[in-house]
Amino acid sequence: MKRIEWRQEVDERKEQLIADTQRLLAIRSVLEEDEEGTPEAPFGKGIQEALEFMLDLGEKDGFTVKNIDNYAAHIEMGEGEEIVGILCHLDVVPEGDGWTSDPYAAEIRDGKMYARGAIDDKGPTMTAYYAMKMIKELDLPLKKRVRMILGTDEETQWRCVERYFEKEEMPVLGFAPDADFPIIYAEKGIWDLHLTQELQKPEEDSALDVLEFSSGRRLNMVPDYAVAKVQVQDIKGFKEQFSTFLQKHELKGKAEEGADSLVLEIEGLSAHGAEPENGVNAGLFLSAFLGGKDLPKQAKDYFMFIHDHFFGDSRGRKLGLDFSDEITGDLTINVGTMKYTKEKGGKIGLNLRYPVTYEYEKGKNLLEAAGKGHGFQSKTISHNAAHHVEESSFLIQTLKKVYEEETGEEAKLLAIGGGTYARSLTQGVAFGPLFPGKEERAHQFDEYIEIDDMLKAAVIYAKAIYELAK
Repeated sequence: MKRIEWRQEVDERKEQLIADTQRLLAIRSVLEEDEEGTPEAPFGKGIQEALEFMLDLGEKDGFTVKNIDNYAAHIEMGEGEEIVGILCHLDVVPEGDGWTSDPYAAEIRDGKMYARGAIDDKGPTMTAYYAMKMIKELDLPLKKRVRMILGTDEETQWRCVERYFEKEEMPVLGFAPDADFPIIYAEKGIWDLHLTQELQKPEEDSALDVLEFSSGRRLNMVPDYAVAKVQVQDIKGFKEQFSTFLQKHELKGKAEEGADSLVLEIEGLSAHGAEPENGVNAGLFLSAFLGGKDLPKQAKDYFMFIHDHFFGDSRGRKLGLDFSDEITGDLTINVGTMKYTKEKGGKIGLNLRYPVTYEYEKGKNLLEAAGKGHGFQSKTISHNAAHHVEESSFLIQTLKKVYEEETGEEAKLLAIGGGTYARSLTQGVAFGPLFPGKEERAHQFDEYIEIDDMLKAAVIYAKAIYELAK
């Protein structure tokens, strides 16, 4: 068989790949939590538009496409009983603040395409799609079907893949282009939960009280902003205390006087919830400030619980949950959402990621008991068990061979705290697109993908898909 010049094939499609990626990134495919879904758009119009965009593209290019209740879909080629899966997602986290350019303009500057979803995961999705497209257009013989599975709810509850695999067969092996190169063979378990404060008896008005407090948009994002509306008599003195707190912790923020209250704001730094220490949690800092004040009991209990159990500790040490193993490293906790009102009490949203050898049920019992002991009821939102594929598997050995041939570098196996659709498969790994040593800006402002890295990834994906399915 004639040698395939994969890079040449990619370069011939470069402009089309860039244009289609920009078109997909222009769609604001964010789950709107406060909107009611419909059968036609269960996760909102933006996400549905992105799904239909990919299905229309696949149909136009001659693939077999199938929509599963608007929850998920697939684009398929080839024949055979077994399926090689490429697991992607089209939803993105909210854009947040601080962008240099419109987060949906997909502007190209200095060889980088900037947009929410550029690296997580719409840019890689289109890159993998073009890898499939090349194989199809070259009419290469395949003994397995190759199926790109498109999810729409990866950043929240994974309802899309649950519905998909209720109705569709499971690929025998596959990869998710949604993380780092070389190969991620192990992923931590992910547990999302809410702790809700039990309401206490109303108290008489106090000289100082918190009327409202909120921080965070998603459980898997470090909150970059927090705001509280405070009822206070000594406004001048309180503002001075707040200013001192901001200076001590080198934070940006402000205190503005209202008609009968003081509004406090703190700016933090967003980061992926898999590694909270890469960000600055604005909500934790504002909770720490408020918790140190003479508040009514319900407010005091709420803010002191946050301070005493989470402030300055992303490893669960204060709760007795800290654990680490050689495969996936430390357990982490991200306090992703916080909300308190005087009338309804408080709620805390946690994103907990634990190592593959951790005893989940034991940790769950410990955390629930700690919450209950301080007047908080816990409710699990979602749970995905830890995932691990053996190095000796055909999947990993094939991907190692392709990566090393194309890069000339050792394909080291990695473990992450992030969760990808790869864990949906028994034999599934995360595979790129971020190359070693490159900056990671998923879930942050000015998220981007390097154009040249996108082209290199397309080569690796095309060759990998062909080697797995031929």
